[in-house]
Amino acid sequence: LFAEAGVQAKANKRKKQILKIGHGGTLDSAATGVLVVGIGKGTKMLSAILAGSKKYTAVGRLGKATDTLDATGKVTEEKPYDKITKGDLESVLQKFTGDIMQVPPLYSALKKDGERLSSLMKRGEAVEAKPARPVRVYSLSLQHFQPPLFTLDVECGGGFYVRSLVSDIGKELSTCASVQELTRTKQGPFTLEEHALYEDKWTIDEIARSLEHCMSLLPREPSHKKFKTEDPVETAVSCE
Repeated sequence: LFAEAGVQAKANKRKKQILKIGHGGTLDSAATGVLVVGIGKGTKMLSAILAGSKKYTAVGRLGKATDTLDATGKVTEEKPYDKITKGDLESVLQKFTGDIMQVPPLYSALKKDGERLSSLMKRGEAVEAKPARPVRVYSLSLQHFQPPLFTLDVECGGGFYVRSLVSDIGKELSTCASVQELTRTKQGPFTLEEHALYEDKWTIDEIARSLEHCMSLLPREPSHKKFKTEDPVETAVSCE
């Protein structure tokens, strides 16, 4: 951003030009969609702005489980799914709506001793599963079913893992399942259709236009609470 704006970095190391950048919640490494980014003072506003729900579209695959709970991992189990009907799947979804308990995936941005669980897993270190924790699902619906694939629309609160949801659905159906595709379509008031700024438009002019378009969504008084996310980041943007 400094280079695009024509700002030259100061030579004095004690007086570096610092541009704080933070995101409002991690995305799985293979996921796409909305990732809200705060710049400068905007990093302090993220927690207040993004206090609402998130929405996802997920494509699950019946009959295969992986160590990461998605298509990027190694297959750990295969089970038959040919007797599962659309009605069976729709009935199971009711059990995962509302306030439920969920065990986070081992491959996640959650941390142990200051390091991400996913990093520890990739190094082959032994990692214990985090205990089940309360999460909220505002709505959950089946959009498409063509075995082995099924498509879900999910609206949920913070700390929720769609990969865990799909895995748990598979177990509830006496088979197994993993995520094939995952897209975050909404985070707080920001939606993929209205507010996303795609990579080919990451320039000062386009960012300025995007900020102007989003101004109506900002609170009148900026929040001064400490910026907290599932994986808070300053000075860098991470999508994992």
